[in-house]
Amino acid sequence: MAAAVLANRASEIEAPKIIVSSSGTSSWHVGESAHLLSEQTWKSVGYSYSHQARQFMAERFDEVDLILAMDLSNHENILNLARSDEDRAKVAMLRSFDPGADSVEVPDPWGNEIDAYQEVLVMVESAVSGLLKTLA
Repeated sequence: MAAAVLANRASEIEAPKIIVSSSGTSSWHVGESAHLLSEQTWKSVGYSYSHQARQFMAERFDEVDLILAMDLSNHENILNLARSDEDRAKVAMLRSFDPGADSVEVPDPWGNEIDAYQEVLVMVESAVSGLLKTLA
């Protein structure tokens, strides 16, 4: 969901140019589309995004400037793949960009009802707003 929000809102700033991709740290769901409730949630507020799950690999550090983790487990998994201090410096928690956040983690709504996805959307939108202010 965070990739959908950021991809749709990236045009709010002129520079730097933001190219969004998404991956998980496990091989679960590789090749699958986004969860139906996640997709329904972002579409319900007007975001358009196509997603196919893939696994994060260490080579991605060479291709990106910033890696945003949603939770501490994934943050740790990403850092474990880092090959250098330069790689580690590219990793941040998405919610760390939301000054009003009560936690740095975005809870995984998987297995819950649509309202949990909607709550996550609010968190993600707020964090993306903070990120875009930081980058602008």
